[in-house]
Amino acid sequence: MSILQIDGKHIELDAEGFLVHLSDWSEAVAHHLARSEGLELSAAHLEILYLLRQFHSQFQLSPAMRPLVKYVAQELGKEKGSSMYLLSLFPGSPAKLASKLAGLPKPDNCL
Repeated sequence: MSILQIDGKHIELDAEGFLVHLSDWSEAVAHHLARSEGLELSAAHLEILYLLRQFHSQFQLSPAMRPLVKYVAQELGKEKGSSMYLLSLFPGSPAKLASKLAGLPKPDNCL
């Protein structure tokens, strides 16, 4: 476990860098986590992160890739609801990386 210090708050991360407490999330935390992954967040990234947090609030889980793509398409349209779009924003494993940056638990079926 490690600790981030952002805006005077101590924020606990698990061994993989996911937030231990969902309530610790903020945009500042997301930006810090993104930088540690080599990303600079844009409005497009934040749109997906807020959508993921909405999904988690509604279903109490972090979506794997297929449900994520479907949910994004449903909420933001087909051009954003595609694997390629999500990969362009969150390289590697979009569901896992976006969940981490959104302050959510790791999706169950992500390595």
